[in-house]
Amino acid sequence: MAMAISLAGLIAAPGLALADQYQDAAKRWIEQEFETSTLTPEEQMKEMQWFIDAAESLRGKEINVASETLTTHQYEANVLAKAFTEITGIRLNHDLIQEGDVIEKLQTQMQSGRNIYDGYVNDSDLIGTHSRYGKVVPISDMIEGDGAEFTSPTLDMDDFIGLSFTTGPDGKVYQLPDQQFANLYWFRADWFDDPELKKQFKDKYGYELGVPVNWSAYEDIADFFSNDVKEIDGKRIYGHMDYGKKDPPLGWRFTDAWFSMAGAGDKGIPNGLPVDEWGIRVEECHPVGSMVARGGAANGPAAVYATQKYVDWLKAYAPPAAQGMTFSEAGPVPAQGNIAQQIFWYTAFTADMTKEGLPVVNEDGTPKWRMAPSPVGPYWEDGMKKGYQDVGAWTFFDSTPKENRMAAWLYAQFVTSKTVSLKKTLVGLTPIRESDIQSEAMTEAAPKLGGLVEFYRSPARLQWSPTGTNVPDYPKLAQLWWQYVSRAASGESSAQEALDGLAEAQDRILERLERAKVQEECGPRLNEKRDPQYWLDQPGAPKPKLDNEKPQGKTVPYDELVKSWEEG
Repeated sequence: MAMAISLAGLIAAPGLALADQYQDAAKRWIEQEFETSTLTPEEQMKEMQWFIDAAESLRGKEINVASETLTTHQYEANVLAKAFTEITGIRLNHDLIQEGDVIEKLQTQMQSGRNIYDGYVNDSDLIGTHSRYGKVVPISDMIEGDGAEFTSPTLDMDDFIGLSFTTGPDGKVYQLPDQQFANLYWFRADWFDDPELKKQFKDKYGYELGVPVNWSAYEDIADFFSNDVKEIDGKRIYGHMDYGKKDPPLGWRFTDAWFSMAGAGDKGIPNGLPVDEWGIRVEECHPVGSMVARGGAANGPAAVYATQKYVDWLKAYAPPAAQGMTFSEAGPVPAQGNIAQQIFWYTAFTADMTKEGLPVVNEDGTPKWRMAPSPVGPYWEDGMKKGYQDVGAWTFFDSTPKENRMAAWLYAQFVTSKTVSLKKTLVGLTPIRESDIQSEAMTEAAPKLGGLVEFYRSPARLQWSPTGTNVPDYPKLAQLWWQYVSRAASGESSAQEALDGLAEAQDRILERLERAKVQEECGPRLNEKRDPQYWLDQPGAPKPKLDNEKPQGKTVPYDELVKSWEEG
């Protein structure tokens, strides 16, 4: 009997040693890196034990995933991938590549069926693409099907705040949110609170200097700081910041979602129906056209107004160098201390805007700036989305071998798990879980984050949404925007001419998709062209040109505007 026990002990010993190795790694990571969590250490260890057990059949596999180069993803690639490898025994390579490269690789895998990456973090802007082509394995199908045994019991899908953005017209969840951020209004609160500047502004415009509610006020404030104030502390300042170089990100500047801020589309949350912020009309889930002659709004009066304002403000109120800048070059400029406000500012820049020693940060670490709801254009109506929210989400293809897909699915759950997600949120400031947003740690961080926590705690955040399901092929359509917008930005063509070209080009792609019959579910079915006035006379978008596109400017104090978030 003693011999049998000792033999059994010898046989079991290697397995026990391995189990100890992974458990020891989990304990070490929880104590040294994931000490800030909404879970207790005991709950964290229980969650990690599930990952250790679930990974047993996949140990030794090497998995490759890709994402763009945000701060959040840098933390995943440099820290969380190593933690996952040590805790599970699955070797994880997390590649950081440019957003355009992510879409290119993803598109190649869709078209060729060749497995390039085992998982992607790609924008939920492709939800209309993924739900139509049938190449993506929906997360909800995986959880109930071949991934059931690899799905964590503590995943808690209801805790993800961006799930409505990753859900297709069929009700299936196609992608798992990994990070998200909004584009909001950014301004120098210290300058706006200066009594002398407030007096000068009111004397000139007749209303208070404050956070602009509409584009008229934004324009007045831009003119005031650029042309009246001009200098603060001996430094040339500007009332606006943007970018204008002919480059793919110029397209994102518009699809993220400039026309919706002006009010070009229809009412509807998360996206306008039947006409969305790209100006694409759908009927019974089928895209029927972009141009006004087909019932779309991509070249309608509101879109032309929005485009012209972009061009005018860039030339009149931004630093001269901005016209030749790309998105990545323009992003850090407000942190340098010479910009008064920016109508279109991604909260993903929050981490970089709060670094010690910056001209826009006080000595105690609190910001001199604040973020607020973006002002809206004269075509905007209650019930419409107010702007864009980026949701980078885990996406898996049916062309990926099952074991690789399951291993990548484990990694996706690991980097979004409650053990890890709060620390990741504090590093990258791109929250995905309601439990993290409501945590004590976020309350403590709030004073140094300029309004980020207040925004994400408010129901109003739902008025900021990604590209929706009206866009049937994001990669093909998105690449058109920068080419046509750049013509207006450079003065090569008028705003109307540029958007006429864009609407026609979008409809040509929709027509090709319709003829090819590659999208059996909710594919394009173009309307016949008719007199544009017919559509302009119908309710909703496309909307006829307003007699007055610059109503009286309106501002509110920042504290009142934050209350409006809470009221939704």
